[in-house]
Amino acid sequence: MVGQIRKAAVLGSGVMGSGIAAHLANVGIPTLLLDIVPRELTEEETKKGLTLEDKQVRNKISTTAIQKLLKQKPAPLTVKSNKDLIEAGNFEDDMQRLSEVDWIIEVVVENLEIKQKVFSQVDQYRKQGSIVSSNTSGISVEAMVEGRSDDFKHHFLGTHFFNPPRYLKLLEIIPTQHTNAEVIEFMTAFAEDTLGKGVVLAKDTPNFIANRIGTYGLLVTVEQMLKGGYSVGEVDSVTGPAIGRPKSATFRTLDVVGLDTFLHVAKNVYDKVEGREKEVFDPPAFMKEMAEKGWIGSKAGQGFFLKKKGENGSEIVELDPNTLEYGPRKKLKTASTEAAKQAKGLKAKVKTLAYADDRAGELIWNLFKPVLIYSAEQCYDIASDILSVDQAMKWGFGWEQGPFELWDAIGVAKSVEKMESEGETVPAWVKDMLAAGHESFYKEKSYYHNGEYKSIVENEKIIHLKALKEQDKVIFKNSGASLIDLGDGVAGLEFHSPSNSIGLDVLQMISKSIDEVEKNYKGLVIGNQGKNFCVGANLMMILMEAQDDNFFELDMVIRQFQKAMARIRYSSKPVVAAPHAMTLGGGAEVCLPSASIQAASETYMGLVEVGVGLIPGGGGNKELYLRNLERAPQGTTIDLQAIANKTFETIAMAKVATSAHEAKANGFLSERDGVTMNGDHHLHAAKQQVIHLHDKGYTAPARSKIQVVGETGYATMLLGAKTMKFGGMISDHDLKIAEKLAFVIAGGRVPKGTFVDEQYLLDLEREAFLSLVAEPKSQQRMQHMLTKGKPLRN
Repeated sequence: MVGQIRKAAVLGSGVMGSGIAAHLANVGIPTLLLDIVPRELTEEETKKGLTLEDKQVRNKISTTAIQKLLKQKPAPLTVKSNKDLIEAGNFEDDMQRLSEVDWIIEVVVENLEIKQKVFSQVDQYRKQGSIVSSNTSGISVEAMVEGRSDDFKHHFLGTHFFNPPRYLKLLEIIPTQHTNAEVIEFMTAFAEDTLGKGVVLAKDTPNFIANRIGTYGLLVTVEQMLKGGYSVGEVDSVTGPAIGRPKSATFRTLDVVGLDTFLHVAKNVYDKVEGREKEVFDPPAFMKEMAEKGWIGSKAGQGFFLKKKGENGSEIVELDPNTLEYGPRKKLKTASTEAAKQAKGLKAKVKTLAYADDRAGELIWNLFKPVLIYSAEQCYDIASDILSVDQAMKWGFGWEQGPFELWDAIGVAKSVEKMESEGETVPAWVKDMLAAGHESFYKEKSYYHNGEYKSIVENEKIIHLKALKEQDKVIFKNSGASLIDLGDGVAGLEFHSPSNSIGLDVLQMISKSIDEVEKNYKGLVIGNQGKNFCVGANLMMILMEAQDDNFFELDMVIRQFQKAMARIRYSSKPVVAAPHAMTLGGGAEVCLPSASIQAASETYMGLVEVGVGLIPGGGGNKELYLRNLERAPQGTTIDLQAIANKTFETIAMAKVATSAHEAKANGFLSERDGVTMNGDHHLHAAKQQVIHLHDKGYTAPARSKIQVVGETGYATMLLGAKTMKFGGMISDHDLKIAEKLAFVIAGGRVPKGTFVDEQYLLDLEREAFLSLVAEPKSQQRMQHMLTKGKPLRN
C-alpha cells in the first residue's frame, strides 16, 4: 500500500533540484537536500581553519543552494520562511537518512551510469514502500532501474518537473513496465491535489511529450526564420499572443530558458532519432557559436536580445543570426497581422494568419504545418492520446491551444488539403479520421481516439464557470457580474467587467446576490476564472468624475462600495472570497470582510491605492486593521500602536504579497483562511469551505466597537512619515497621503484606547478618499497609471 508523503529527499541541489525542494517546502513537506562533498577547501575556509571533515564544508553545496533560493527571481519559495523546511546534507554522510522519507527524487547530472550508481545507494537505504523518482528529461527511466530490487522497481517512475517548479504547471509522470498501478494513481492524485500540478502520463521516449514537441517547434521556427529571411524580432512579434503563445514568443523564451539548456535538450533527441527528424534536432551553426561565446540568454546578460543604453535610455536590440551583431528590434506588420488583431477570439486569429497570402501568413503556415504533422506522427509513440499531448503543451509551454486544438481551429480538412498540395505526407490516422466523416479532433467534451470519440474525464474538483453558464445555471446577471448556481446549494458571484474592475454594476450585483443567497442558498463564493481576480475599482470612472467635479456622485459611489462590503461582512450566510493572481485595491477590499478567504497559491494581494494618490475607500483600512487586531495573541495586553503601525506601513508602502503564503505574513489572510495549490481546484475548494461553514452553523459576526490609537497614535505614525520625507524618501504629496491615511487608521482626534463605531471609521475613510481624489497631483497619478500602467512619483 502507498501511504502519505510526509517527508521527502531531493538528490542533487542544482537549479532544478533546489527548485523542486523549494516547491515541496511551499506545500509544507520537510525536505532533505543532498549533494556531493566538496573535494577542496576555498581560500576563505582555509583562513577560518576549517577542514574537509567539517560538516559546514561537507554540506556546503546544498547549503549554498538553499541560500540562493532567497535571491532567485522569480522566487522559488512562496514565502522566505519556507526555506527552514529544507535541510542540507551530502551523499556520503546522509544517505542512511533516506530511510526517514516517503519520496526520494533524483536530480543529479544527466548521465545513466551516475544515476544508476546513486540508485544503487538509494536501494540500500530507502524504506520499503517509499516512492523513488527521477527528474530526468533525456535518459530512459526503464534503463535506470536495471539491477534494482523488486520493491524499488515497483515504486519507481519518472517525475519530470518543468522549470521553475513553483510556476510551471506541467508534471510528466513516466512509469516503467515494473511500476505498480497504485503508485501511478497515488502520485497523480498527490501531484494534482498537493503540489498543484497538471499531470500527464508520458511514455519512456527522448524528452517525453512537451519538450519533444516544443523543442521541435522552436527549431522549426529558427529554420523558417533563416529560410525566409525574417529577423529575430519579426518572428517574436507574431509567435506570441497573436497565435496563443506566451508573450516571450520564440526567441525571448530561448533567452529565458537558456540556450545551453535548450541545446542539451535538443541533443537528447538528436542522438536517438534518424532522418528528417535528426536534421531538425541539429541546431544551426549560429546557435552553437552563440553558446560558445557564452551568449546563452538572460542569465548571461545577452542572447537573442540584448538590453543596452542608447541615446533615449535603455533599449532592447536583436541579434542578426547572419552576422552575430545586434541591431534595432523589428516587428512584422502586414495586412494579416492587422486583420488578426481585429478578429474575435483565438480561433479566428490563427485562421486569419495561417491562410494569409503575405509574409506573416507564409511564416505562420510554415511553422504550423510541420509541428502539426510531427505531433500527429509522434503522438502515440510519446503519449497515450491527443489529449495528453495538448495538455502537456498548454501546461509546460504556456500554449493556449495544444497542437490538435490548433489544428481544429484552422480546419483539419482544409489544412490537410493544403499540406498535401505542397507535397507533405499527413499521417494515415488523421486521413482515416477525415475519411470516416470526422471533421475535428475534438467534439463537445470528447476527443478522437482509435476511430471513435472518447469522453474527456476531468477531476471532480474542476469547476468551469463557462460550462455552467452554457447549462443555464445563471441566476441573474448584469454588465459587470453574474450570479451562478455552483450546485450543492452554493452560489458563485463572477466578476466579468473589463479587468474585473469594480464599478456600480458590480456593487449592485454584490448586494443583490447576498439578498438571493440569504433567502435560497447555503452561502456565496466570490470568484472568477479571468486572468486576475480584480485589479481594483474602476479608476477611469473615478478620474472622470473627479475631473468633472462630480464629488456628490463620487461620494455616492464610495458609500455604495462601503455598503456592499458591509453586506459581505454581515451576511447571514457565509461569503467565501476566492482570489487569484492580481487582487489589488478594491479586489483586496472585497476579500477582507468575507467570512473566509480561499486564496489560490499564486495570489498577489495588496491595498495599492497610494500608488494612484489615494487611500482605500471601500473599508480596506478598517478591515486590514481588524485582521491585524485579530492576529494579536489572546490573553495578553494588546499593543494597539504596533497594530496601527503595521496596518499603516502595509497600506502606505502599497505592499503587495507575492503569494498567498506571504499574504498571511502581511496580515491579508488569517488563520481562518485557506490556500489552494491547484488553480483548477480553486473554486471547488472555496465552495467546500462555504458548505463547511454552513454545516457547522455559521453565524454572522456581531457589530462591535473598535479600539483605536487616537491622536497620540496618529502623531507616532505621522512622525515616521515625516522622517521619510526629511530623508528624501517620499515627496510632499506622499506625505499628504500619509497624513490622511494615519488619521483614518488612528480613528481621528480621540484619546488613545477609545472604542469607536465602525461607521465612524468608514466616514473618516470616505472623507479622506474624497479629499485626495480632488487633489491635482492625485489626478495626475491616476492619469499616469491609466496611460502608462505604472505609478507616477510627483
